[in-house]
Amino acid sequence: MTPPAPVPDLETRFLAALRRSAPPAHWKRLVVAVSGGADSLALLHLLYATRDAHRLELVVAHADHGIHPRSADVARRVENLATALGLAVHVGRLELDASTGETAARAARHLWLEQIRLASGADGIALAHHMDDQAETVLLRVLAGSGPAGLAAMARRHGVLLRPLLGFRRSELEAWVQDRGIEAWDDPANRDPAHRRSWLRVEVLPRLAERIPDVAAQLVRVASHAASDRAAWDRVLDVLPGLDVRPEADGASVAARTVVEYDSPLARVVVQAVARRAGLPLGPARARRVLNLARKGTSGRLVELGAGWCAELAFGRLRFFRTADVPGTVALMAAEGSLSWGDWRIRWRPDRTPARQPRDGSVAWFIPEGIQVRGPAAGDRLVPLGGTGHRPVVRCLQDAKVPRGRRAGWPLLVAGAEVLWVAGICRAAVAVPAEGEEAVRVEVDAG
Repeated sequence: MTPPAPVPDLETRFLAALRRSAPPAHWKRLVVAVSGGADSLALLHLLYATRDAHRLELVVAHADHGIHPRSADVARRVENLATALGLAVHVGRLELDASTGETAARAARHLWLEQIRLASGADGIALAHHMDDQAETVLLRVLAGSGPAGLAAMARRHGVLLRPLLGFRRSELEAWVQDRGIEAWDDPANRDPAHRRSWLRVEVLPRLAERIPDVAAQLVRVASHAASDRAAWDRVLDVLPGLDVRPEADGASVAARTVVEYDSPLARVVVQAVARRAGLPLGPARARRVLNLARKGTSGRLVELGAGWCAELAFGRLRFFRTADVPGTVALMAAEGSLSWGDWRIRWRPDRTPARQPRDGSVAWFIPEGIQVRGPAAGDRLVPLGGTGHRPVVRCLQDAKVPRGRRAGWPLLVAGAEVLWVAGICRAAVAVPAEGEEAVRVEVDAG
C-alpha cells in the first residue's frame, strides 16, 4: 500500500501562497497590518519566519480604533511584539466611537494604512484576510444584490494590497498561533451579531454548514468564477475595435461613440469594465446613468457617481474620474525649488532666457517677481504671447481639449491679478524677460 503523500507544513504552504499573490519583483518593503487577532498575528509570524525566502523588509502597523476599553492594551502588545522581533512599528489611534459602522471603520483604517505605507517608503500592505473572510464577503455581496464583478470579492493582490492568506481557513491559523504560544486578542465585536458580517459569521454560516459542510469553499469558488469573468472583460477592453481605452491621471476614458453603438447589455458591461480600470466599482443602475450620458449628453456634461467619482462626456470621450480638492495659492519663494500642486509637479531654477519662448510647451521663463501658482478663477484672462487681444483662460483650456472635470485643478502661474501662464498651454505676453536676461525657468509635469 502506497503511503499518503506528506502534507506541507503551514510555512511551506504560506510561502507558496505568497508567491501566487505575485508581489512585484521591485517590492522591497511591506507594511503588515496587525490587529492583534490570531489571523493577523499568524500573518506577521509567517512573514517573519519566511523572510529569508521572500527578502521583504517588514514594517508593522496597528490601527487602534479606540472603541473597545482594552484597545490601548492590545496596541501596546502589538508594539512590544514588533520590537521583540526587531521590526519597525507604527501605532495610530483612529479615535472612532462605538457608533462607527463597519464600512466607515474599514475606510478609516485603510486610509491610515496607506499613509503609513507612504511615510515608511513601503511598496505594499499585507492584510490578513483568509478563506472564511472571503466566504463572508461573497455572501454579504449576494445579500446586497451585487453584480457578477462584485462577487469576485477580494483579490490576492489589488494594487498595493496583498492578501496571501486567502487560501487558509480561520481555524488552522488559530491553531497554528495557539501551538506556538502566541497570545492573540479575541475582539468581542467579531462575534456581535449587531454587525452584519459578524451575524453571518456566528449565526448564518454555521447553520448553512450543518446542511452544506463545504459552504465556505463553495462561496469562495463563486468568487473565483466571478474573478475569472471580470478579468476576461478587463482584457476585452484592449481587443474590441475602436474602444481606445486610455489611462488618465485621475481615472480612465473610452471612445464614447464606439460604446453607444453596442447593444445595451454589451455597452453596460464595457462601461463597468472601464470604470473598474479607473478604480471605480460601478453597479448596473449607475452604469445605465453613464450610458444615458454618453447617448444623450453634450460635451462638458457630467454625472456624479458617489464617493467623489464622476463620469463626464468630453470631446468625444467618456471619462471616469475622481474629483480632488483644488490646492490653494502657493508662492515660488526660493530662487530654486520644486513642489507638488495637486497632480502636478512644478520645478523652477535661475536660467538665462533663450532667444525664443514658445507660447505652449511645458517650460517657460519669467521675470522673477512675485510668482504664484493657483487654479483658474472666474474672469481670468490673458493676452497670449505673440497674439493680440485678451483671451479667457477657460477658452484656452477648451481649445486644448482639457475636460471640464480637470480644469479646476489646472495650474496657472500668476503675479498678483495678472495671469502669466496657463501651464503647458498658453504663455501670456507679460513678465517676459529679454533674451539672455537672468530669469526664472519653470517646468511643469502632469501627474
